[in-house]
Amino acid sequence: MLQQTRVETVIPYYARFLAALPTVHALAEAPLDRVLELWSGLGYYRRARLLHRGAKDVTTAHGGVLPRDAKSLRAISGVGRYTAGAIASIAYGEEAPIVDGNVARVLARLAGRDLDEKTLWSQAEELARGEAPGDLNQALMELGATVCTPKNPSCASCPIAKDCVALARDVQDEIPSAAKKAKTKKVALRAYVIEGRAGILVGKRREGALYGGMWEPPMLEAGAKPLFEGTPCGSFVHVLTHRRLEVDVLYKRMRNDLKLAGFGDYERFEHVPLESLEGRATSKLAKRVLATALGGRSPHFRSL
Repeated sequence: MLQQTRVETVIPYYARFLAALPTVHALAEAPLDRVLELWSGLGYYRRARLLHRGAKDVTTAHGGVLPRDAKSLRAISGVGRYTAGAIASIAYGEEAPIVDGNVARVLARLAGRDLDEKTLWSQAEELARGEAPGDLNQALMELGATVCTPKNPSCASCPIAKDCVALARDVQDEIPSAAKKAKTKKVALRAYVIEGRAGILVGKRREGALYGGMWEPPMLEAGAKPLFEGTPCGSFVHVLTHRRLEVDVLYKRMRNDLKLAGFGDYERFEHVPLESLEGRATSKLAKRVLATALGGRSPHFRSL
């Protein structure tokens, strides 16, 4: 949960998640829809799917007990080299390296130059040896997070300043070189909030699509054929990592339920009572759409 999400945001989700799924067995046995529902609002839903898949790996291949070495940990779905090294070194004392953004910055400045990924991991592996590799790894991360910061590093208080080539050359603010930012793609969407006799029409996103497995009012790119001509409710901008979604929300009340088959990125559609929708896995984007069209109708959507 802490990957790409702030600590203060995570805490209530973490508590709720553990209360509902307190063991790896409970997580592995839970339907994916339930896992996504508990994750709803945290974003980056691929993390939830991999966590669920990883729990299944741990229960089937390891009897529900997390492996103690980095090699075995990396065989679990969703566990990469960094996570495996962190668990193995910090929890079990294995001489396993870790490289995150903070560690990479410290090592590059110590060397006085940009380092490629292979070199970074090689140097981290050389360092993560001895009696307490986990302590060393945590110290490197903490040093990068609090002292060897991206801008205005506190070199005067750095415990390894005498060994820093970048500081000796007075180029610490230039290393590592700034990475080129990926271009943000603008996408214009129309969101259709359709209310029939049985409730709000929502579609389930196909696995592999953006927001896969999540429920939402149908949304189409602005250039696609409109579902209907409805009442405009408002517009908003929703920013993702590499997308800027410009969303127009339309509302329509119908006497009967609209029969809509799956299409595009949607697996299927259902009409759902508003109070029941609050218990399904919905993204912040979907909640903003519902808030725009139905904000006064439910405390769950009113403040979004």
